[in-house]
Amino acid sequence: MKNWLICCAAWLLVQPLANAGIPIQFWTLDNGARVYLMEVQGLPMVDIQLEFDAGSRRDSKNLNGLAQATAMMLGKGVKAQEGMPALDENQLGEAWADLGASAGASASNDRMSLNMRSLTRPELLDQAIALAARQLASPSFPADVWKTERERWIASIRESQTKPNVLASKAFAKAVYGDHPYGQDADEESLRRIEPAQMKNFHARYLVPCRAKISVVGALNKAQVTEKLTQLLKGLPSAANCELLPLVDEVQPLSTANRIEIPFESAQAHVFIGQPGVARQHPDFLALTVGNYVLGGGGFVSRLTEQVREKRGLSYSVYSYFSPGQHAGAFTVGLQTRPDQAEQAIEVATQVLEEFIKEGPSNAEVQAAKDFLIGGFALRLDSNRKLMDNLSNIAWFDLPLDYLDTWTAKVQKLTTADIQQAFARNLQPERMVTVVLGAAAP
Repeated sequence: MKNWLICCAAWLLVQPLANAGIPIQFWTLDNGARVYLMEVQGLPMVDIQLEFDAGSRRDSKNLNGLAQATAMMLGKGVKAQEGMPALDENQLGEAWADLGASAGASASNDRMSLNMRSLTRPELLDQAIALAARQLASPSFPADVWKTERERWIASIRESQTKPNVLASKAFAKAVYGDHPYGQDADEESLRRIEPAQMKNFHARYLVPCRAKISVVGALNKAQVTEKLTQLLKGLPSAANCELLPLVDEVQPLSTANRIEIPFESAQAHVFIGQPGVARQHPDFLALTVGNYVLGGGGFVSRLTEQVREKRGLSYSVYSYFSPGQHAGAFTVGLQTRPDQAEQAIEVATQVLEEFIKEGPSNAEVQAAKDFLIGGFALRLDSNRKLMDNLSNIAWFDLPLDYLDTWTAKVQKLTTADIQQAFARNLQPERMVTVVLGAAAP
């Protein structure tokens, strides 16, 4: 039976979904949790994702990594309660496998995400919800497991310090974000200060139902979802007034250009150029996304690739992107090149960027970008997992409920002038960070 369930779940995962016309239902539970549902009745499965404002931007001072540690330890065991025995990590994993279901947790800069997947057969789903409720509300945070996981994490950090791309990207983030939490990383010192008691406090403070945004995709209706989520959240502490959390400062714009040279023996020089971009909710985000396809997000058809790689052979790959976030994520141009070619590659990439901000794309480039992005849009919605990714972003960033239905029309409506003006408003090439690791000495 167990193997059949696992195979069935895997089969369902890869089946194509008809994405057109799936409405998003929204309501608020009695406990204050906000629910977003895409009802897909064709598949007997459900994905549930809970998200809390408990990402690393909420880490306590000198405790970088606390949010990530808390999320990781949610799956390491649950306490005994109401006549049910405690479960360690192995027993918890076996319990999920026996149900042909799964659960996990992670923390990013902005949010802590907890997800579960199950078939919707009542006898299986009820057990999966009950198990997820225990894992969500009653994690044991075992000290001995944390000590082991902490040493693994520290070993991973030490290893990463030998990797040139990691060193360059960390230096770039620190220079772009300054003292903002987006620029802070867990290190050995901060991890050694984290103990299970601090995880328990973090969990109790931030994981409360009234702050939850819950995305559901699958074969359940509104009444069923309300019942299951009420059961799922019942063990979490209720907040009497659910006061607003303290605001996190915004990312500050750069005042001057900043070049950082990092000596490193490497076969390739690693280069990052950029600055704070825009928050995901910014009205220019869509225009910047389409324009960036032309600039450096479109692979071999982008301007950066044409000028840096194709015409001059300075780099195998060169790219650009905007990082979406609750605050202004980084705009980044990245490339690798031979150390003796680093200066020329930087000069060419910077020139392409400056010209693009000043003049914008051509009409033909914009049309090609629209055709590609619109043509590939359906592929972003052809499975429960992809639907969930889109739905959770709509929930987290408070995007309109008809966002997926109107996205194509909004992209089509963008003009070349819209894109050029969006880049000119938001990027300042004269005030960017340039990180160069491993370049040849002049």
